[in-house]
Amino acid sequence: MQPIVDTSLWLAHKRRALAYPTAGADFLMRRAAEELTDRLGAVERKFDRAAVLFCQTPAAVDVLATSGKVTDIVRVEADAAFLGDGAGGDAAGLVAPLETVPFEPESLDLAVSLLSLQAMNDIPGMLVQIRRALKPDGLFLGAFAGAGTLSELRECLLAAETELYGGASPRVIPFTDVRDAGALLQRAGLALPVADVETVTVRYDSLFGLMADLRAMGETSALTDRSRRPGTRRLFARAAEIYAEQFSDADGRVRASFPIVWMSGWAPDASQQKPLKPGSAKISLKAILENPGGR
Repeated sequence: MQPIVDTSLWLAHKRRALAYPTAGADFLMRRAAEELTDRLGAVERKFDRAAVLFCQTPAAVDVLATSGKVTDIVRVEADAAFLGDGAGGDAAGLVAPLETVPFEPESLDLAVSLLSLQAMNDIPGMLVQIRRALKPDGLFLGAFAGAGTLSELRECLLAAETELYGGASPRVIPFTDVRDAGALLQRAGLALPVADVETVTVRYDSLFGLMADLRAMGETSALTDRSRRPGTRRLFARAAEIYAEQFSDADGRVRASFPIVWMSGWAPDASQQKPLKPGSAKISLKAILENPGGR
């Protein structure tokens, strides 16, 4: 199967963004880290050993380190450049190929991944590896850009390229739907799977402000089947006009959507709650509907 994402190019974009940082361009990672704080806070247990997988910044490590719930943290990145002078916080740093989980089976109590799964060609395989590395009753928490991300930009670029050149090439990677995310957790063998989505809407003066942020994030197109024809000034100018016509607010600013899909699942363990077997209920639905006020 041909890879959808050129992961080497994606990493090159990330390295370039790291080398030329832009203040404020990490807003999605900061938002994800804030949500991770809340979700981890809702878990009433502590974790001996945690891995932070390919998050590109120390944000997730900082959340785990300040939570008081994790004893040892290992930060895994695809390039030593992302580790900088250190792993971030008190975490150990480890370099491994993207889409790998370099841990022994049943060696982790917690695994976290923020905003990198969307760039992986084998998300099911990655989740299976995470499941294998978790100890029984170990937890996985992950977030990635989901279906609908940059839908406005995708639509406007397709319309502009079709209008100007009589055809269009994909310029935005496809993203996984939240319903598919839940199915992927189950397929990986994770128990108590939960998938939900939070949409972050950001406003810009124009399409060009959005594109500048995407460059600063290292999230410009890394499609394997991308067009090799460079985008022209004429193309982006027309796309910006269409964007302003179709996706602007009353004040003239345009909207960009970033649905963030959150996933959580536990490595199976005998202590976990099990769903009731069909037919084992003590009272029938018919009895409840016929006597709603009864006991």
